[in-house]
Amino acid sequence: MQNRPTPPAQASLFDAAPGPDAPAAGDAPTLPVPDFLPPVVDAASTDTAPGTPPPARPPEPKPPLWARLLGRLIDPWLKLDIAPDQPSLHDDGRSPVCYVLEDYGLSNALILQRACREAGLPSPLQPIPGDPLGRKRAYVALSRRHANTLQALGLIPGPEHKTHSGSLARLLQAHRANPNLNVQLVPVSIYVGQSPKRSSGWFSVLFSENWGIVGRFRRLLALLLNGRDTLVQFAPPVSLHDIVAEGLEPERTVRKLSRVLRTHFRRLREVVIGPDLSTRRMLADKVLGAPSVKDAIADQARRDNSKPEDAWKKANGYFWEIAADYSNTVVRSLSFLLTSVWNRIYRGVLVHHLDQFKQAAPGHEVVYVPSHRSHMDYLLLSYLLYSHGIVAPHIFAGINLNLPVVGTILRKGGAFFARRSFKGNALYSAVFREYMAQLVAGGYSIEYFIEGGRSRTGRLLQPKGGSLAMTVRAYLRAPTRPVLFQPVYIGYEKLMEGRSYLDELTGKPKEKESIWQLLTGIPKVLRQNYGQVVVNFGERIRLDDLLAEHAPDWNGKAVSEDEKPAWFASTIDALAQRIQVNVNRAADVNPINLLALALLSTPKHAMGEADLLAQIALSKTLLADVPYSEHVTVTPHTPEQIVAHGEEIGMLTRTPHPLGDVLGVDGDTAVLLSYFRNNVLHLFTASSWIAVCFQNNRRMGRNQLLQLGRSLYPFLQAELFLPWDEDGFAERIGRTIDVFVREGLLEQVSDEEGGILQRNSGQTDEVFRLRAIGHSLQQAFERYYIAISVLVKNGTGTLGSGELETLCQQAAQRLSLLYAPAAPEFFDKGLFRGFIQKLRELKLVWPDENSKLVFDDRLKGWARDARVVLGRELRHTIEKITPDTTRISAEQPALPAE
Repeated sequence: MQNRPTPPAQASLFDAAPGPDAPAAGDAPTLPVPDFLPPVVDAASTDTAPGTPPPARPPEPKPPLWARLLGRLIDPWLKLDIAPDQPSLHDDGRSPVCYVLEDYGLSNALILQRACREAGLPSPLQPIPGDPLGRKRAYVALSRRHANTLQALGLIPGPEHKTHSGSLARLLQAHRANPNLNVQLVPVSIYVGQSPKRSSGWFSVLFSENWGIVGRFRRLLALLLNGRDTLVQFAPPVSLHDIVAEGLEPERTVRKLSRVLRTHFRRLREVVIGPDLSTRRMLADKVLGAPSVKDAIADQARRDNSKPEDAWKKANGYFWEIAADYSNTVVRSLSFLLTSVWNRIYRGVLVHHLDQFKQAAPGHEVVYVPSHRSHMDYLLLSYLLYSHGIVAPHIFAGINLNLPVVGTILRKGGAFFARRSFKGNALYSAVFREYMAQLVAGGYSIEYFIEGGRSRTGRLLQPKGGSLAMTVRAYLRAPTRPVLFQPVYIGYEKLMEGRSYLDELTGKPKEKESIWQLLTGIPKVLRQNYGQVVVNFGERIRLDDLLAEHAPDWNGKAVSEDEKPAWFASTIDALAQRIQVNVNRAADVNPINLLALALLSTPKHAMGEADLLAQIALSKTLLADVPYSEHVTVTPHTPEQIVAHGEEIGMLTRTPHPLGDVLGVDGDTAVLLSYFRNNVLHLFTASSWIAVCFQNNRRMGRNQLLQLGRSLYPFLQAELFLPWDEDGFAERIGRTIDVFVREGLLEQVSDEEGGILQRNSGQTDEVFRLRAIGHSLQQAFERYYIAISVLVKNGTGTLGSGELETLCQQAAQRLSLLYAPAAPEFFDKGLFRGFIQKLRELKLVWPDENSKLVFDDRLKGWARDARVVLGRELRHTIEKITPDTTRISAEQPALPAE
């Protein structure tokens, strides 16, 4: 696992709050730094004949003797990470270079000198031609370190404080005096000890880079301890000739340039070491002083018949219960610790599409919205972002994780805690919403899980819109910094919570998290092999684009907290659905996913080795020939390597046999494997639909297959968060049919009316493979038929939505007990609820004045179509076990009269 890849040059634009040093309106363009810094153009180059090569640069003179001597002393303690690898300069021999540092220091000058030497750039310790700085050097600094602690405390006088660099002023004045002069100003950022490595000690963490301007002794210790982890970031050059050409007054020009450079350095520092949260008390004052919170405090005092001071104390307590206490030192310490943990329990953590995110994120308020399958999600994503040079986000965490000691560590790592429900506590709700709004307004990246909790079945859960609504509300209140939602898919090969999930799926109550449970579980976790983890960054969602699509009436102006636009609720629903769709479009298919798809399709969850290898190969072929999305990744391993990996991590057992080894899983492992099958079930929707249609039909017309697929698709789309419309799904079915024909699973026997498709007869290998592909969706269609059967059997206007959900769940449980055991999600009440909701959206059922569901003959027609998919025996079984509430009521004895 990489410790810290070098961030790209454009990382300086990333996700930073416009602080007090940001350029004033009208002084500088509002595009992100350094995009608004004009490119270097040589004023004299327009007179050069085309094709004339630039004059050769004379050999660089040696730096001063003192610099060479001190450089030799410091060199053994330094190892530089230079970004970009080849800094871009306008190298024509006539545009001299001047570097600008965030703050002055001897160590910074020596580090800059060495970085320029390694990158092949002009030396900063040699004067610019003509020496316009008058300092016999080619670098300037915006700030100066205090000479000593007494000056820092103001106890003795120090150098006069200046609002801008005098050297910059002299340099700009030299350009006014000499119009042919064109110095390239190159901002350079230096960070010593941004991310300690595994070999670092805990002491090194304390002296790594932070927001303070440290003294000489602390800087010396930082170099000795962390100098071999030094990042030097060169920004694109700024043309001082073009700056002067704007014609502003000299004083205004130097102030503007200073502000632009300070903004650049501040934004890059936020990328590398995280936001400056030293003003946490100020944040509390902002939250408690907001009008909405003041009103809530007054209301609380009236309800409690108490003093306003008491209500304020309660609100203040809520703030400190909620708020993060971000600490750069703790984040770096956790990074140091977690590197060892990941390398011990995982066989690697892979990241895909992160570079695309880095390019899109600058200038945006970033909200990470990952899938939620394990408590490791919190740590993994923050760790990976930090190790790739991106500030760790603030994490929306459940109050159940605010355990003794652990809660404090998480809070200092960026977690802020929320209660499970805000109902009945208007004051808490007001404080939390305002805290979220301040984070968004401050430009701090946020991470939350819109599923609300960890998925116990491996499927994405239906999203909850509360956190999204708070984020969108905060943006609408002050729509200055655009919001970017970044879906993230996190895929595991083995779950730490696997055993607890198994207990919960079999009916045991969820265990409450405790510090004792954590402490006793750590040794067991560290002894396990959890395979590989993959983190995929999906297609990003820009809130402005979504608002333009779903809220065309919004004119970009601020919307107050009291306003409730008619489009707000539908926009939040659309955003939530799109996030889940884009998470699924970034899925990773790992070896365990492929093993689960194959083995769970058989009654005893076992296959001969040759059959298993062929089934895995077929799944990989379908993924390659009918790709789901450009963000989906698939394991590069061969079927043989996949089987070997499953045995290695203990998910697969081999039984030797003279006729060929049998590979399978036991009962508990099979239930856990259903989790990993469900992770990627959506990727095989079209192929599974085709295969299911040929389970009970040897022949079928292509047009009929497409027609039935269109009618069924809305239900699959709602359950599996699929990205296409009905036409898109039909087109995907057609492409998958072509693959099936090519692979010999189907045969086209006639071209009439779109063609007649036919599968092989008997129990051939092709029939076996086709049945295995279809098994993953078979139980979904059985669930749909159970719901339709319960409705039709009980009659129109008899059942309400809640009653129907309960009866469907009971019927599914009974079917699983009496006949073939089913996966745990087969009788998941939430899946039945989603199906019923989709029936209502399509107007196939609707509530009457008594809230009972009413339907017409269209529903019965839909039930008749199910005969194509489900066999006669299965349909009869479902109809037999379907509860009839009218008959049950008639059989119940009458109550005795009073």
